[in-house]
Amino acid sequence: MYGLVLTASSTPIISQIAWVIGKLMNWIYVTLGVHNIGWCIIILTVIVYTLMIPLVIKQQKFSKMSALMNPEIQKVTKKYQGKKDQASMEKQQVEMQAIYEKYGTSPMGGCSTMLVQMPILFGMYAVIRNVPAYVESVKAIYQPLADQIVSTNGFQKIMEAIGTVNPINIPAKQDYTLTNTIIDVLYKFQNTTWDTLADKMPSVANLATTAKMQLDSVSHFFGINVFETPWSMLKQSISPLAVGGIILAVSVPILAGLSQFISVKLQPQAAASPENQMANQMKTMTYMMPLMSVYMCFILPAGLGIYWCISAVVRCVQQLAINKYLSTKSDEEMFEENMKKAAKKREKKGAKASEINKMATTSTKNVGTKKSSISDKEREEKLAKASEMKKNAKAGSLASKANLVNNYNSGKNDK
Repeated sequence: MYGLVLTASSTPIISQIAWVIGKLMNWIYVTLGVHNIGWCIIILTVIVYTLMIPLVIKQQKFSKMSALMNPEIQKVTKKYQGKKDQASMEKQQVEMQAIYEKYGTSPMGGCSTMLVQMPILFGMYAVIRNVPAYVESVKAIYQPLADQIVSTNGFQKIMEAIGTVNPINIPAKQDYTLTNTIIDVLYKFQNTTWDTLADKMPSVANLATTAKMQLDSVSHFFGINVFETPWSMLKQSISPLAVGGIILAVSVPILAGLSQFISVKLQPQAAASPENQMANQMKTMTYMMPLMSVYMCFILPAGLGIYWCISAVVRCVQQLAINKYLSTKSDEEMFEENMKKAAKKREKKGAKASEINKMATTSTKNVGTKKSSISDKEREEKLAKASEMKKNAKAGSLASKANLVNNYNSGKNDK
């Protein structure tokens, strides 16, 4: 069963974010008087990324700290290269963590922005996939036409015939007495479908023409229908060989990929090398992410591609400003700032700030190299004593069970 309530996202977190995005877009539409979804998306994107500036600064600082940490990280990685036993892996993890603590950061320090961006992106997709379900002002454009359709004789069969074919493709036997269901169908209309509705229901032709004109004004952004996918627009443009339509259809994905590439390139990056796997992965992502952006923006609604483009452009501006700000600080100043923050965090947990450097130095240089304080003779005496205690173990104890296993293994080896 279709209907605006059911086609709205029900995914936890994403549904709440989509609801907030819908309310913000409606506020921009009504209060700011921006009666175009493309411009609403742009204004919303600027607002969202302005609020995210503290996270972007944190990410940029992490990127710069990563460049300083990389020599030490590479040294630890090289030290344990090829060692897959549990003890070595644990030591490597301890030493890596010590380096991050030494520089006052964490392995997840550069992921905070991404963790916020992804739910917003999914929420934006949910909104653009069905704008009337979230933006009340857009739903209001469809409402008079939906009401008129319901009052027309034989509307159920007519709407079923229209809804089950391309580009609607809604399963048959829907309850079209619900105006929400009709609005769901109308939202998927293309030019030819509006003509079909007017032919099948002459009584609603005038309202349909009025609604289409209003929706064109709301949904078209420089000739691009933000509700449709560029791939769908491309297929419609190829038939009459409309060059202008093809250019518009491919412009959003290409601009999304290009802006994504520039945004990634502006981020501070460590030099790639055979030992620095993280830097190598980042270099690969520099080219993979823009290509993924191009593909995704072809198959998703153009409005999402506009959000993708504008968000990348805003990030570029932010990164240029933040890079300029960070360039006024030396590596030593940034290191000291991070150390102070790390010290405060550790003091809250009960550790003194002076322990940070001590632990880092011990972990990265002395783990696994410290010599034992007991002599060989003392070690042999302790081993002999342990062996004697093992022989005299009580029945049912762990030591006695270990003896049974050892005896069994010895017997197998003798055979």
